[in-house]
Amino acid sequence: MSKRHSQKYKIDRRLGENIWGRPKSPVNIRSHGPGQHGMRRKSKLSDYGLQLRAKQKLKGYYGSITEKSFKRLYKEAVRIKGDTGENLIGLLESRLDAIVYRAKFVATVFAARQFVNHGHVTVNGKKVNIASYQCKAGDVVEVKEKSKQIAVVLEATQLAERDVPDYVEADHAKMSAKYVSVPALADVPYPVQMEPNLVVEFYSR
Repeated sequence: MSKRHSQKYKIDRRLGENIWGRPKSPVNIRSHGPGQHGMRRKSKLSDYGLQLRAKQKLKGYYGSITEKSFKRLYKEAVRIKGDTGENLIGLLESRLDAIVYRAKFVATVFAARQFVNHGHVTVNGKKVNIASYQCKAGDVVEVKEKSKQIAVVLEATQLAERDVPDYVEADHAKMSAKYVSVPALADVPYPVQMEPNLVVEFYSR
């Protein structure tokens, strides 16, 4: 299991964007990069730099995904028929931790990974503790009975900063969510613009 040792908001600072749309992001106060020389890092990026940045932003958004795991998802996206960029987004959103996050069972994507790893959820009635587990359309994700009263869960369902997207049907009274369909890029409520086409170009080099 990968573990993020640095503070998650350093990703925001490095990219200069509030990629999760959190009200406490330091980018809301200062958009330049971290460190005493952060304000000098606004140089124009090359094509490779733009592609790398797009990959870092998309990978960073989903929390602690390792480069190895992310590249494996890309290869799977290439194998599936259709647009590779759209396929990549669909695979990322089909991860169990992503669905737990979208259903607002927890406040952040980082908490979603930990929540799944600690065995608090089931998929179609069976315990699954693998955050990268690929869900299929129609799967039902539920918070286990003994975990429904955990403070972080109760707080997350009340968050006003984001809504549950249309491709997830969440019932917060029962703490269950149905993954209705695999979304397209336009369906995913990213707070910032994601460019999976540039990610495809990065790995295609």
